Formats: sequence, structure tokens, C-alpha cells
Amino acid sequence: MSAGVLSLPVFSNLDLFAKNNFFTGVTDEKKFVPVMITPFDSSLKIDFTALSGLIDFYIQAGAKGFFANCLSSEMYTLTNEERLSLVRHVVKQVNGAFPVVASGSFGQTLEERASFAKKMYDTGVNAVILITSHFADKTDNDDTLMKNFEKFFTLTGSIPMGTYECPSPYKRILTPAVFKYLLSTNRLIYHKDTTLDVEKIKEKLQLAKGNRLELYDAHTPNAMYSLQAGAKGISAIAGNFYPEIFAWLCANVNNPEKQNDVNWIQSELTKTDPLISDGYPMSAKYFLQKRKVPLELLCRTKATALTSIQKEKLDELNNNLTTWHKRLQIK
Repeated sequence: MSAGVLSLPVFSNLDLFAKNNFFTGVTDEKKFVPVMITPFDSSLKIDFTALSGLIDFYIQAGAKGFFANCLSSEMYTLTNEERLSLVRHVVKQVNGAFPVVASGSFGQTLEERASFAKKMYDTGVNAVILITSHFADKTDNDDTLMKNFEKFFTLTGSIPMGTYECPSPYKRILTPAVFKYLLSTNRLIYHKDTTLDVEKIKEKLQLAKGNRLELYDAHTPNAMYSLQAGAKGISAIAGNFYPEIFAWLCANVNNPEKQNDVNWIQSELTKTDPLISDGYPMSAKYFLQKRKVPLELLCRTKATALTSIQKEKLDELNNNLTTWHKRLQIK
């Protein structure tokens, strides 16, 4: 079996799948939602042709939604218009068949962030994602954070939102008190968790019971454990290397007949996770090139090329992918 382009069908009429693929749609379905990278051309402009091919690749792999304009997308290197253009393209291509969320809390003031969030929502996304560290300084307490969230919500009407514990500008983990407050607003449908701590994720899941919010873990070594604890899905950077593996895991994590394979692939994913983060997102673009996804080895955030040692390790991982496919019967 090849570790190149997946031999799965391309959806030619995506709207046929729309009803069952929105966030908060299917109750018990686990979902892989990629944190999308951004292809660039030789002028370091967004390569929309390559972006279309990448979206097709994610869909063939079994993605059930898209997180565009995130840290993996090099969002802090994009202008506001580029952020909007990027997301519009994704929304247009999936044509309602899959939900799309995108970061939208950019600006110097809450008023500016609210204004941009409205523009982002107008692209057609299902929810605008709020970077948690955009709403309080590192030294501010939870009261300040909640006060700023409250004001922001009043400025944005009824727009559905999500939260993202993004590592930049600093990582602001939502405490149980803040998380409980956010749930009470009934504005959230998506949360990308970066605590790296399964017990803290379980606490959030307990608080979110009965709420429409869906929790997605960003930490690959947690994937199986979070999903089995009740997380809705996975939004990990490793999904930009082998998205079909995460789609398989989401589909089989609670299948009693597949538990040996589930435990095995989780062990493999955990072992390889430090490797893929080295030089990311360039490492992802290199790996996707090896898989015959047509995009350039160009990034705005990391201009330095991968070393020969980094490439050798990624090449070895690409070869190992064939073994993963064979064991999990992915064609």
C-alpha cells in the first residue's frame, strides 16, 4: 500500500453530506478536524490552487470539518484581508458539506476584534474562534478575562463562537470557572483544548455535558484517551501529516473489536509526535510533498529550510506510514 495520495473517492457533490456534518449535528460521531496549513507560492502569496488540492486531500482522508486561519495556517503572518480571503476560499470549496471555523479575534481593542469577528462570520463560517490570550494580558486574572469576554459577546450579537487555547501570543488555559461561564452564555460550539492534561480535559467535558459545545483535543499523545473520555474529536498538527490515521482513530476508538489496533496506533502516534513538531509547519509541507500533495516548501513563519537530518527522519516516517495503513486496512 502506498503512503502517497489516498485512493479514496473525491466528493463531487459535497452538499449531499451537509446535514450530518455540522458541529453539534451527529450526537455520537467522533470527528477529525484539521488545523489547516496555508500553501504559499514563490512570491509568498497564498496559493489558492494548492489550497484547493489540500482541501481535497483532507476530505479524501476523512476530515469532518475544517479549522482555517489558525496557528498552523501562519495566521499571525497574514493580513486581515488575507485571513478573510483564505477562509472564504475554504468555505466556498466545501460548499456547506462540512463545517468551517476560523480564528477571528484580531485587533487592538475589543471593539476592533468584534468588528473583525463580524467580517469573519460573513465569510460563511459556522463559528468564529476566539484566541483565549487575546482577551486578557498574561498577568490579568480570570475576572478580567470574563469581563472582556462578556463585553465582546455584547458587541457581536448572536454570532456562534469557539475558543482556542493558542500558544501565541501566550497560552491562556481556560480554568473551570471561566469555562463554566463561557458555557453559560450558550455562544460556544467548538473548543480546541491545549492543556495536554487528560484530567483537565475530563473536567471540562463534565462541565460541558448537555451543552452544544464540542471539545477537540490538540495533543496527539492524548488522542485515544480524550476521545474515550467523551471529546468530540481531534484537531492536532499531526493531522497535517497523516489525516487518515486520525479519521480512522475517531471512527474506531470505541469499537470493542478494534481496541488492539487503537492502542497500537496511539502508541505509534505518541512516539512520532516529537519528530513532526521539529520545524513545523515546514515539516508538514515537506511530508505532504512526499505524499504527492502539490504545494511548495515555503513558509512565512520559518524561512529556514529543513536540515538533511530532519528530512531523513520525515522520510523514514513516511515509509512507516505504509505499515500503519496495512495494519489498519486503510487503502
